[in-house]
Amino acid sequence: MSRKIAIYKATLDDEELNQIRSVLEAKDDLSKVLEFEERIADYIGAKYAVATATSSAALHLALSSMKLKRGDKILMSVNSFVNLPETVRHFDAEPIFVDIDLSDMNIDITKFEEVLIANKSKKLRAAIITFIGGLAPDLDKIYEIAKRHDILIIEDCRAALGSTYKGNKVGNLSADMTIFSTNPSPSKYAISRSGVLVTNNEDLAKRAKLLRTHAITTTYDSYGNLDYLYDVDDIGHKFDLSELDAAYAIAQLKKTDAFIKKRQEIAKIYEERLTNVKHITLLPFKEGHIYTQYIIKISRNRDAFARALKERGVSTALNYIPLHLLSYYKNKYSIKITAFPNALHNYQQILSLPIYAGLSDEDVNYICDQVIEVASDWI
Repeated sequence: MSRKIAIYKATLDDEELNQIRSVLEAKDDLSKVLEFEERIADYIGAKYAVATATSSAALHLALSSMKLKRGDKILMSVNSFVNLPETVRHFDAEPIFVDIDLSDMNIDITKFEEVLIANKSKKLRAAIITFIGGLAPDLDKIYEIAKRHDILIIEDCRAALGSTYKGNKVGNLSADMTIFSTNPSPSKYAISRSGVLVTNNEDLAKRAKLLRTHAITTTYDSYGNLDYLYDVDDIGHKFDLSELDAAYAIAQLKKTDAFIKKRQEIAKIYEERLTNVKHITLLPFKEGHIYTQYIIKISRNRDAFARALKERGVSTALNYIPLHLLSYYKNKYSIKITAFPNALHNYQQILSLPIYAGLSDEDVNYICDQVIEVASDWI
């Protein structure tokens, strides 16, 4: 009998229910938002954590904190999710795209510096570095280049919570700010969404916390109500996290390392079963990969391959469609399809298979069976 396997499903148990129940029944005096910030700062090892409603809100807050202005430029990989350039454009600033490394689909370090030099000016403020599938790029080189050219580094770790680089937790390295999410999937129907900005820079953290809730400076009472009189210091946002979402995020955060271990076990099964399968190419294993996405390459006619898997109950995804192929950016900046050859080449082949802690070994082997069967008949 055919199964139906989603590309992503949240993994839940009594921990989430208990955390949420404690908010609804007002059992705890401590704010769950504050508890979440303390827990994630401790988990990452960073000095400051600012919780937000979504990871996109955290990114927007990061750009607000660095006082991004109209006409400023922000570098980013062309192989990023749409929330990156979208957020930059909301400031009437300009996203500058960089091609990718063919091996891991992270930003190409050589091209990164070339593009940086080509756009060197006071308007060039920062680079946003995306971790594809939970794998860190060559951060040592990125930090060194950024320091030499005096730009800020914001790490886009929406799908990389818990990732490490040379044995150290990402978010407590040399980036100016790092953005995380407790939900690695951009699903429209996510049970809960929460983001967090972490930093070791006190000034950035203070400004982020000020701007997070309308830049209101007046204190709140123990129930979160505004004081009788209040004042506003700047133009802020409504990006704060609810107590219920914070409770859910705490429960999920406690399981982060277990989730990573399970995904790595699933990735091992994929590697063992799909290596040397006709028409399938696996990406080379790299140390520190936490596999929030498992990306393979199909030699040709990737879309039909995905449809064949869908007919067999296996959902797939693309991580990601290169930004210069999306209508708004293609038309806004008149970018040629061939402008980023590595990203274009990979995009024509990549396909993400389901990988999340709720998958059983039986589910994973079923996925492998279907991939192998479709590949065996592939022309």
